[in-house]
Amino acid sequence: MSDAEKPTLLVVDGHSLAFRAFYALPVDSFTTRDGQHTNAIHGFLSMLLLLLQNEKPTHIAVAFDISRFSFRTREYPEYKGTRGETPVEFKGQVPLLQDALKAMGVRTLEKEDYEADDILATLAARGRAEGYRVLLVSGDRDTIQLVNDDVTLLYPNTQGVSQLKRYDTAAVMERYGIRPEQYPDVAALVGESSDNLIGITKVGEKTAVKWLGLYGDLDGILEHADEIKGVVGQNLRDEKENAIRNRRLNRLVDDVELDVSLDELAAKPIDIEAVQPLFERLEFRTLFERMKKIAAGEANGSASPSSTPAVAAAPAEDASPAPVAPASRRLLDEELAAWLERAVAAEPAGLGLSLEVLDGRVIGAGIATADETVHLSWQSGRSDYAPFEAWLASDAPKIMTDAKPQLKALMRSGLAFDGLVVDTLVAGWLVRPILAEKTLADLVERYLGENVPQADPAQLVPEEGADAGAPEYAWYTLRLAPVVLRALPETSRQLLADIEMPLVRVLAAMELRGVSVDHTELAALSAELGARAAGLAEAAFAEIGREVNLGSPKQLQEVLFDQLGMPKTRATKTGYTTDASALADLQESNPHPFLGYLLEHRDATKLRQIVESLDKSIADDGRIHTSYGQIGAATGRMSSNDPNLQNIPIRTEDGRRIRKAFRHGTEYTELLTADYSQIEMRIMAHLSGDPGLIEAFNAGEDLHRFVGARVFSVDPGDVTPVMRTKVKAMSYGLAYGLSAFGLSKQLRIDRAEATQLMKEYFERFGAVRDYLRSVVEQAKIDGYTETIFGRRRPFPDLNSPNRVHRENAERAALNSPIQGSAADIIKIAMSRVEVDLAERGLGSRMLLTVHDELIFEVAEGESEVLEEVVRDRMAHAAELLVPLDVQIGRGANWEDAAH
Repeated sequence: MSDAEKPTLLVVDGHSLAFRAFYALPVDSFTTRDGQHTNAIHGFLSMLLLLLQNEKPTHIAVAFDISRFSFRTREYPEYKGTRGETPVEFKGQVPLLQDALKAMGVRTLEKEDYEADDILATLAARGRAEGYRVLLVSGDRDTIQLVNDDVTLLYPNTQGVSQLKRYDTAAVMERYGIRPEQYPDVAALVGESSDNLIGITKVGEKTAVKWLGLYGDLDGILEHADEIKGVVGQNLRDEKENAIRNRRLNRLVDDVELDVSLDELAAKPIDIEAVQPLFERLEFRTLFERMKKIAAGEANGSASPSSTPAVAAAPAEDASPAPVAPASRRLLDEELAAWLERAVAAEPAGLGLSLEVLDGRVIGAGIATADETVHLSWQSGRSDYAPFEAWLASDAPKIMTDAKPQLKALMRSGLAFDGLVVDTLVAGWLVRPILAEKTLADLVERYLGENVPQADPAQLVPEEGADAGAPEYAWYTLRLAPVVLRALPETSRQLLADIEMPLVRVLAAMELRGVSVDHTELAALSAELGARAAGLAEAAFAEIGREVNLGSPKQLQEVLFDQLGMPKTRATKTGYTTDASALADLQESNPHPFLGYLLEHRDATKLRQIVESLDKSIADDGRIHTSYGQIGAATGRMSSNDPNLQNIPIRTEDGRRIRKAFRHGTEYTELLTADYSQIEMRIMAHLSGDPGLIEAFNAGEDLHRFVGARVFSVDPGDVTPVMRTKVKAMSYGLAYGLSAFGLSKQLRIDRAEATQLMKEYFERFGAVRDYLRSVVEQAKIDGYTETIFGRRRPFPDLNSPNRVHRENAERAALNSPIQGSAADIIKIAMSRVEVDLAERGLGSRMLLTVHDELIFEVAEGESEVLEEVVRDRMAHAAELLVPLDVQIGRGANWEDAAH
């Protein structure tokens, strides 16, 4: 068969070419509006389109490294050790590139413990054996050894990836003066600086090629080492182990076990509908037009649909079928016990577990190993499932996805549970805290490149005829865990194990407990607020002589700016803003009775909505069961939903009325509240190491009075309430990127005074200034901020060309380590308190967490011991340079228990 008749297999080294593209194209010229860098993706895909157009491959694959670690680093830990840290701007581009390739129908391959070059070598060997013409695209010179009559290397030139040098056997001979299979011997002698492989001292390429011409290969050279004269000969004899090691490491493996056949790499039609959304997100307009032309067979007016990929009429199916979960079995009695024993031994990292839930209770379960799944249609008290119950209650490791609702079902069903080591949804959030996947299907698509057979992977009884259920979900979960964990840095894995995983069970228990709320109190307050809002509306209408819709921005603009002639606020697309902040400023500078009534009406209406939301959420047991969002916030803070308990006003009389409705249950004696005092400022003192702040906290002084004395150069006793207010606003504001303009606006002082105030503050607390500067500078280098416990939050917009996006990111980056550390600390405290209460056999229990506050129901006679446990665990949740101060309060309701 002639070369023209052979099928063409194109194999690309993904990481190698992506790095080349990254350094070839300017970073700042390839950044999306939301700050995502795309130069590596753009350069790679541009090269790939040229290859599709010019080479017309019939089969194609792109190989990627999973990590820098492989069998080579196990043998030689210094392998590639000189390579620097991955540039911040490159991070995150490879997953998006893989998404693009998937949308294009291009198969991507990677193999644990091997490098992408080994995959190229394996496919080259297979392709040659099966009669293919093979084209390899790589910027790694080790791939030169793969060149032969059937395998050609396309190697990028030094300018990037737009031009590829074609190396066949003749070209290798011309360039290096050796046969391709001899290249690794040259590299072994000379060394490879990029791989940190040290060669023979003073032996360069010319000397190595000369020796190969004389002695054939490295073995022949070493056999005749005694015959080689001079310094280089002695160096060879002294350092021959370097060359032997180098040759062993640079030999590419050509028999890697790949779960794919060459037929499965057949080039597929490009599905333009699948590609378009991603290319729009990446803002690749020109590249998308090029792809459409190539896909339609119209590139340069010459390519035909038969010789290049064409547009797919419908989404193209994967070239190779996705792995299918093993058929599940139903086991009873001793058979189930034996299976569990075997499964636990086979999967020491944990078994996959997924529960079937109906009406809030467990009615079935799926358990999975890599090779087997078991399905249990289970009801409480079945003796033949006793081994399953025993395994659930044991500390044997278990891996789940979205574990919290399943743990609640276990608790409702009276089933003991322990051993949760990974929740893949939580782990995925730590990998991508800004764009975290929300379902099992999302995780499987991102990390495994597959589709869960059933579209809705909720942990419920599958509909009749559904393709997947609990066993399949358990199997996907088990496969996901190691892939997601590999994407986590070591500190984040520790945070997952020590902080987030214990918290899942705590939150599940708290949601089930709920908190007792008095419907009568809320109903009365709602009626009062409704009457108040109506009265304020009537008063507002009287001021302008007519009725308007106070919730309509358009009508308010007409009243304020046309009828009343008030100064214009900030311009918007629909006129001028009527948001709360703008109207409050307007009332401050140009007071008017209508505007005053309007603002009060808004407050009353908003508060009534909060009260009604709370009242509607009271369950049949007389308690509100909020749902805590453990994932979602990039800082690590938890949210409260259905209803939101974190939006209740803290300092207003109405807010206090709402909290009075939250009470202890009839079988308990009181509520206990515990709150961290000034936790963010204490973390600021710890992170900055500022001696002044540390002195204030360690001395137990009033922080703001202490700071005020320093800033205003007066004795602490002479710090006035106004002075204290100013330094308090500044201390907290600086951690959130507050500017002199913002401070002047907040304190209602002129900007010159605010600027002077900040200057005096930083003169006395210079370490705070230095810390705040360093946070942003380091985040620009790393691409993320990090809490005391290693929680990372990415900030792609720190290098955005858009000034507004960049400055917003800088302000958020200032506070992220502080706010995130506070979130970590409260989570640690919650888990430790929960464990202590259980171990001591106390009846008191934790009900709520709101911001930095914990609320407990106190069992009779346990008030003192509960306070002891709570105070100790909260105060020692972290070891800082300053003490964590905990304030405790008690009372019949939430408001009375305030401290």
